[in-house]
Amino acid sequence: MIRFLQPWWLLAVLPVLALAAAYVWRQLHRRQYALRFTNVDLLRTVAPKGLGWRRHAAATAFLLCLLVLATGLARPAVDTREPLERATVMLAIDVSLSMQADDVAPNRLEAAQEAAKQFVGELPESYNLGLVSFAKSANVLVAPTKDRGAVTAAIDGLVLAEATATGEAVFTCLEAIRSVPADGAAGIPPARIVLLSDGYRTSGRSVEEAAAAAQAANVPVSTIAFGTDSGQVDIGGQLQRVPVDRSALSQLAETTQGFFYEAASVSELKQVYQDMGSSIGYRTEPREITQWYAGIALLLALCAGGLSLLWTSRLI
Repeated sequence: MIRFLQPWWLLAVLPVLALAAAYVWRQLHRRQYALRFTNVDLLRTVAPKGLGWRRHAAATAFLLCLLVLATGLARPAVDTREPLERATVMLAIDVSLSMQADDVAPNRLEAAQEAAKQFVGELPESYNLGLVSFAKSANVLVAPTKDRGAVTAAIDGLVLAEATATGEAVFTCLEAIRSVPADGAAGIPPARIVLLSDGYRTSGRSVEEAAAAAQAANVPVSTIAFGTDSGQVDIGGQLQRVPVDRSALSQLAETTQGFFYEAASVSELKQVYQDMGSSIGYRTEPREITQWYAGIALLLALCAGGLSLLWTSRLI
């Protein structure tokens, strides 16, 4: 079914209809004038044989050309069902103050940002990708999308804050995954969570609760640990040790059947999504067909010019 993306442009049809009405009125007026001649036999002998219906063909083609062009201004479109991949990966990045420790060059946060951007660059474009940052609480910075530029920009804009809510990060990612539109498909999409942190939860729900929730949702959580046991940060003028909680991060990954990494390469990170599977939904999208209207109008214009030259030896 054809619909118009800018229907107000259909008003452009009115001048064309007015011109067509004027043409019809003019032709009727000429016919009435011709009927004043009562001696039809005499008229036939002095006047050449007329073109008959052919004299209207060029004008009709020209008026149809204008009508199609005017309609095309309204941007006609047809609805098409576009397949849409629903598989989703959520990145969760720790922005707690301990991530400023420089035991990993140049520091833990920048190392995590670089790893995250490399992961974004390798992830298949058909997958949805979202971003969550977490410190005292977890926040969705980018909802699941295929716009890689938005995710990369948000990664570059991460800002440090107090506390570490690792469990809340997982719960927030699960909520974002559930928000992916069904688009006709059943259930939540196949999904993975990749969590980049230095561990040690200090706020929010426990990592064990988060692992149980992810396991129940069948969403593996892969974790990447950043830092060493000798890491230190200056917080409020005091130097504090911030060792990495490898135990909690590895347990989270193991419970949810994800992967645990300490220094993951890009090739290793591909394990995160290589067996994720697919879920195809369908979204109805308008496909503009203005070019077809322009093509039809061009053909009608050529017909109008050709018929006029053929039967009257004039272009118009």
